[in-house]
Amino acid sequence: MNRTLRAALVTLVALALLAAPRVARAEHLRDLTDVAGARENQLVGYGIVTGLQGTGDDASAPFAAQSILALLRRLGVQIDSPQVRLKNVAAVIVTATLPPFAKTGTKIDVTVSSIGNSQSLAGGTLVQTLLKGPDQHTYAVAQGGVVVGGMEAKGASGSGVKQGSTVVARVPEGALVEREVPATIVTSGSIKLELRSPGFATAARIAEAVNAKFPGVAAALDGGAVSVKLPQGFETKVVEFVAEVEDLEVSPVRRARVVINERNGTIVAGGDVRLAPSAVVHGPLTIVVKESPKVSQPKAPVAGGRTVVAPRSEVSPSEPQKPVYYMPEAPSLADVATALGTLGLTAREMASVLQAMRTAGALEAEVVIQ
Repeated sequence: MNRTLRAALVTLVALALLAAPRVARAEHLRDLTDVAGARENQLVGYGIVTGLQGTGDDASAPFAAQSILALLRRLGVQIDSPQVRLKNVAAVIVTATLPPFAKTGTKIDVTVSSIGNSQSLAGGTLVQTLLKGPDQHTYAVAQGGVVVGGMEAKGASGSGVKQGSTVVARVPEGALVEREVPATIVTSGSIKLELRSPGFATAARIAEAVNAKFPGVAAALDGGAVSVKLPQGFETKVVEFVAEVEDLEVSPVRRARVVINERNGTIVAGGDVRLAPSAVVHGPLTIVVKESPKVSQPKAPVAGGRTVVAPRSEVSPSEPQKPVYYMPEAPSLADVATALGTLGLTAREMASVLQAMRTAGALEAEVVIQ
């Protein structure tokens, strides 16, 4: 097959894909909603990491030394505070997320972050730490070896290489749940489905899908919640009913949105983004200022006078000739990507162009700046 025939086939396939009807992808309700009352809870605690190889906190950060002193006293070891000079201990903040319906004895992951001037937590062990909720009650206890995802290496001359963070670590399944959080998901004989991405159209479709399975039990309260009554026969089978509801499929309505991260130049477009016909000119003005000082000396040294430096600046504006790009109408996200790709701009330049097009009304999407 020659190149001409191959190119023609590729073009025909592309045109067929563009001409094919676009069917919205259906999602399970478990991926679109959360059941009200079944929520996560954040836990936090203060602890110490021991067993470091001289990379712990020094005397300028007394948190770890004071904590070790208090720990030793609780264990029956009496020691004077001036004698505590440790470099293998670091003070840390321990955080965790308590999942819904977690039972006593359930293991959860914890994150450990240094709050002193420790160099690295690699190889350390987290000493027993109480994790508390906003009500100051202890819900879990954490302890175990920490796992650091970063890496740091230094040479004798002081130069080195560092990748990632070495002062933030994790303890996989390092905490045991000691107190359960009661969850109430049924209120007045109904459950409430809370949308993760609120929208009136999506809420209406969810109510319609639930009513198709269980007639007359669902009603959309607003764009962010759907109330579902327990049907007859499921009053004592709430778990089975919720499982059947979460297994239903709905085609959500995606909002047309373009997210721009100006810090790293990332641009992500999703949903039904459309582009109206427009003309784009992007030509930055560059001004170059060059300093060329001129030295003036007397003609005869014995005749008097002195050497003078006269400043001289050369200002040369430069404005490159940028062509005018005509952006045709793009009814789909693929067409928008193809049209914007013809501009040949960098990510940061593209962010400015997208904002200007949104202001001009040519870009039919919400632009979010991060």
